[in-house]
Amino acid sequence: MHSAPPTRGRFGALMLGSMGVVFGDIGTSPIYTLKTAITQASRGAVGRGEVLGCVSLIFWALMIVVTIKYVTLMMRADNRGEGGILSLMALAQGALGKRTALVLALGIAGAALFYGDAIITPAISVLSAVEGLRTAPGLAAMPTSVVIAIVLFVLIFLFMVQARGTGKVGLWFGPICLVWFVVIAALGITRIFEQPAILQALSPSFGLVFLAGHGLTGLFVLGAVSLSITGAEALYADMGHFGRGPIKAAWLFVVFPALGLNYFGQGAVVLRAVAEGHAGGNQDWFFLMAPDYLRVPLVVLGMAATVIASQAVISGAYSMSSAAMQLGLLPRLSVRRTSATEAGQIYLPTVNLLLMVGVILLVGIFKTSDSLADAYGFAVTGTMVVTTALAAIVTRKLWRWPLWRVGLLVAPLFAVDLAFFSANSLKLLSGGWVPLMIAAAAVVIMGSWLRGSGIVAAKARRERIPLSDFLAALARKPRHTVSGTAIYLTPDPDLTPGAMLHILKHNSVLHEHNVIVTVKTADEPRVAAADRGHSEAIVAGFTRVTLSFGFMERPDVPTALAALDPAWRSTKVSYFLGRRSIVAGRGHGLRRLLDRIFLALARNSADPSEVFAIPPGRVVEMGVQMAL
Repeated sequence: MHSAPPTRGRFGALMLGSMGVVFGDIGTSPIYTLKTAITQASRGAVGRGEVLGCVSLIFWALMIVVTIKYVTLMMRADNRGEGGILSLMALAQGALGKRTALVLALGIAGAALFYGDAIITPAISVLSAVEGLRTAPGLAAMPTSVVIAIVLFVLIFLFMVQARGTGKVGLWFGPICLVWFVVIAALGITRIFEQPAILQALSPSFGLVFLAGHGLTGLFVLGAVSLSITGAEALYADMGHFGRGPIKAAWLFVVFPALGLNYFGQGAVVLRAVAEGHAGGNQDWFFLMAPDYLRVPLVVLGMAATVIASQAVISGAYSMSSAAMQLGLLPRLSVRRTSATEAGQIYLPTVNLLLMVGVILLVGIFKTSDSLADAYGFAVTGTMVVTTALAAIVTRKLWRWPLWRVGLLVAPLFAVDLAFFSANSLKLLSGGWVPLMIAAAAVVIMGSWLRGSGIVAAKARRERIPLSDFLAALARKPRHTVSGTAIYLTPDPDLTPGAMLHILKHNSVLHEHNVIVTVKTADEPRVAAADRGHSEAIVAGFTRVTLSFGFMERPDVPTALAALDPAWRSTKVSYFLGRRSIVAGRGHGLRRLLDRIFLALARNSADPSEVFAIPPGRVVEMGVQMAL
């Protein structure tokens, strides 16, 4: 059920907020995109045709991929108001009526590539902004070591403050990015007036002629052009936070015009350099648009914008990980709430540490934004290919589009995504291996967890007895009862909880009231309070409860149970959890490796009491050993 449309004031606030969180990444791409494209084009002579071709390709990439694909098509594919690759995966699964291997594989691949993007974005964004200091008077000879030191200081500080949350400072993200978009648009306009011939690049023919006439170089330039659409996935992923309308309005009326004007302005600067005979080489065309006296303030503003872009992708990695845990793709990790009012503001210490280590390594290995640019596009375009593939399933199976309509709209978009992905594949050895390696590691982790969890669940089902048989045996031979209520959490409501069997075996006693609770994750981001729980009395003293939570929610079991029966809020209620001590089996080769990865993940998973928000003082854990 969709919420009511926001009021005019609320709409404006959401639109402003989206400029910082949603568009921070794509909004800072002008710093390095045209610079990288011209550098690739300079493998030959850089002339008027190359400049017009690069600018035309960038403009039409923004038009086709962002405006048509994401704003027009993908933002319609919302899962109860939520977007993102895992929401789309859940939507596709719901359309097919089951969890299929293809949809699951696509979802895992898209999520894995997103982690690569989340590590590369902070590194390249902040690097490119700090490198702009070299365009300021007197700072052209700044050593690379100084640039790297500044970048590492900014990034480490950014990751260190994550635990404090971004609630207060986040209020400034939107206004700062609005200033950023106004400034880059103004810079672009002034340069366009100097070289109005650059507006010829509005015609897609210049881009197509450039690609047709430059062979392999054209493909490398196309890979660089894909940097202009980094962050496009955020339009879809953050739909649940800001709503479809505010994001669309921000893109169409502020962000897209500002980006277009800036790219054309940069192109005008390059055209002038071509006319003067010094357009070759690797130059920071973005910062060269500004007069000398504005270079340092522009760099400072750029650093602020890139930090905001980095913060947005880091928060996105937290949300992605939280959703993956709920969907069973990752083990339960420690999740901390950094806001008492905003449910989406969370902090995952493990994810934060891994991201920080990855970003520091990338800065240390690549050292410049130009080197890192080769690694960036592969993750972005790979995720876009997966998104379009899942969109094809949704449009055909859920929206019931005829095949000709799917082919007419989705197939051309898929072809464009594949063209960008193929172009970036040429950079596999020069940097594209980085996101591929990160994604491969994420796939192995998620695959190992899925496989191991399935094995453990299957063995647990075989070792436990049906609840109906247990209750029948209990009716024939009643056991001694003690006062109070015992709540047992179990994944299968039709089987007797292991903790209950252990208590009966070792203590020969049961509680007066026994509640068997199963927590399920729905294929939707959030579940309405009215649909949260269902309870049924089985026999005297035994109640079965099913609780449902969305994959974007944190399961709060005590609160959900209290909503069903206030008596379950009592301090006399005890929670019994079964904890399995898992040991490696006798497998060899790949099977043994996957077992060990699963065991490591299981040992480092969060405590169930923390996962389900159960007060630690009311938890009793019953352990049992199991071999994979």
